[in-house]
Amino acid sequence: MRQQNFAQNNNFLIMSGFYSSTVGKKFWVSLTGLFLVVFLAVHLTANLMLVFDDTGELFNRVVHFMGTNIIIRIMEPILAIGFLAHIFLVSILTLRNQTTRTQNYKMQKLGHASSWASRNMYILGLVILTFLVIHIVNYWYKFKFGDLPTTTYGAEEMENAYGLVSGLFAIWWYDVIYILAFIGLAYHISHGFWSAFQTIGWSSDKARKVWTAIAYLYAIVIGVGFTIIPVYFLLK
Repeated sequence: MRQQNFAQNNNFLIMSGFYSSTVGKKFWVSLTGLFLVVFLAVHLTANLMLVFDDTGELFNRVVHFMGTNIIIRIMEPILAIGFLAHIFLVSILTLRNQTTRTQNYKMQKLGHASSWASRNMYILGLVILTFLVIHIVNYWYKFKFGDLPTTTYGAEEMENAYGLVSGLFAIWWYDVIYILAFIGLAYHISHGFWSAFQTIGWSSDKARKVWTAIAYLYAIVIGVGFTIIPVYFLLK
């Protein structure tokens, strides 16, 4: 019975054009955003191995595990699709808002009604996207398709990902870009996290305060967690 009701509700949403409407696009933006939030927690945990172990063994083992684990390998294209879908849908919504916004609306003092992050989500997203492209070119592409040196722990041989990453963090301008990108990401999350739950419908007045507090806390953890890595290598 529940499956039948779900199918009927889903068919109704499709027939009513929900998924293609502005509300539907915001719904998918929220879901893909929350999916990426989970990915960030996993990614931060792996990256902090750079700080916890100067020998690089911990980080290399984590990267090797993630590169050979079947579940992680399956999740890689799903993650890429999630990123692309999030960027594409946000771009459509932003363009639509820009074309429908009136001059009177532009003249309103929005600072009292919304946060700076909420008014600049797309700009923050572009900053993150710029860093993502740089990161893919300098790390992901080289790791996947480059000829990296290998290292051996016991009888197990693996790519020396630590050598590649530590080499990047030895470049001061890369560190500056990295830090600015994750500060921008922290601001992006501070609004996007709680607003995603509001869009999905999991937010009463009381719940919104809770989600907002969690969003700011999570944004701080992500922002500080990622930025301490280049700072560590600069000081080192």
